Amino acid sequence: MKSIRRTNRWRGISGVALLAGALGVLFSRPLVLLSGVVGVAFAAYARTAGTPDPDLDVTRTVSDDEPLPGDEVRVRLTVENVGDAMLSDLRVVDGVPDALPVVSGSARLGTALRPGKSATLTYSVEAERGDHEFDPATVIVRDFSGAIEVEQEVESKTTLRCVPKLGSTVDVPLRAQTTQYTGRVTTDVGGSGVEFHATREYRPGDPLSRVDWNRLARTGEVTTIDFREERAASVVVLVDTREKAYLARDDESRNAVQYGVDAAGKVVTKLLDAGDRVGLASLGPESCWLAPGAGHDHQARARELLATHPAFAPTPSGETFYPTTRLKQLRKRLPASTQVVFVTPLCDDFGPEVARRLDAEGHLVTVVSPDPTATDTPGQRFARTQRKHRVSKLRQAGVRVVDWDTDEKLGVALARTARVIGGVA
Repeated sequence: MKSIRRTNRWRGISGVALLAGALGVLFSRPLVLLSGVVGVAFAAYARTAGTPDPDLDVTRTVSDDEPLPGDEVRVRLTVENVGDAMLSDLRVVDGVPDALPVVSGSARLGTALRPGKSATLTYSVEAERGDHEFDPATVIVRDFSGAIEVEQEVESKTTLRCVPKLGSTVDVPLRAQTTQYTGRVTTDVGGSGVEFHATREYRPGDPLSRVDWNRLARTGEVTTIDFREERAASVVVLVDTREKAYLARDDESRNAVQYGVDAAGKVVTKLLDAGDRVGLASLGPESCWLAPGAGHDHQARARELLATHPAFAPTPSGETFYPTTRLKQLRKRLPASTQVVFVTPLCDDFGPEVARRLDAEGHLVTVVSPDPTATDTPGQRFARTQRKHRVSKLRQAGVRVVDWDTDEKLGVALARTARVIGGVA
């Protein structure tokens, strides 16, 4: 795509030059007359100058096309003049993806370029989770006078694929809603396990290892010891990806959705490693759903979705969000007796409402809430106060909330919540 336009750089110069020439003649001032002649000459040149016809080739290379999140990737863009004309004023702006911040160097270049010569710009970006395709480089060429400029895009296909490792050391304090499968969540059901639950009358077939031999020796009564059974949980990790959730403390900080997706990856990995059945879902304009499952293949699928699915993009999609429709779809998909780990910044009243509704429908909810608020201005302090009020109201309603200050590690916030609750509820 090419566009040609006049810059109006010399607009009005003809009138000024003619006025200067007339004054020079009128007052017999040769220098004034000469300046008028020069001005007329420049104006005439600008009007008669031909339109530049650049013929450029662009090559982009990156130091690593599959980096990990947070890695610095060096980008090198080379522009070659493969035409026959001298380009006296060449400006280049590389098409850096919105989600990749430039951390060093500049993605812009201004130079002159002879035929057969090339110029190079280098800069570094910080890798962010997801697939990132570079846009075409934008090239602007002006003629020698600067009166006419030609803008065009030059394609050089480049894609960065950033898939984080989901290794996790966090301990997720799940609630006591479980499946029939053996796992690590302690229940109030008596049976085999490690934590004492109660004693009962001996029934034929009870294992000898669970007979209370001390009581038999003391009273002659045969009883069986029941332990608290440990079962697997069925969990869906739900990430709030509405446009309103893309809040950040400032322009340089990561937003709450980026923190939320990172947290979701750690939670999914930990629960799957512990033997729980785990699913994944988004609550936003883009729909993503992975039914609860287990195993290495399921974990790889969850990792791929978190890294590359448009629903979890580090920038808003710009699509319209229909809350009633999305919530209805989610409720239909959630299996019975499935817990929900809802990752949301609690930036408005919609997040708490979703948590309360799901909890009321029998899906025990744990909210993991990255805090994107700041305290620099009165408005920011008010937003932080509102968010704290939402956290408090949810806890009063019986919903467990992990209030995560993103200046600390997620594991610290989860461990603090586990200590407060003192066990599974």
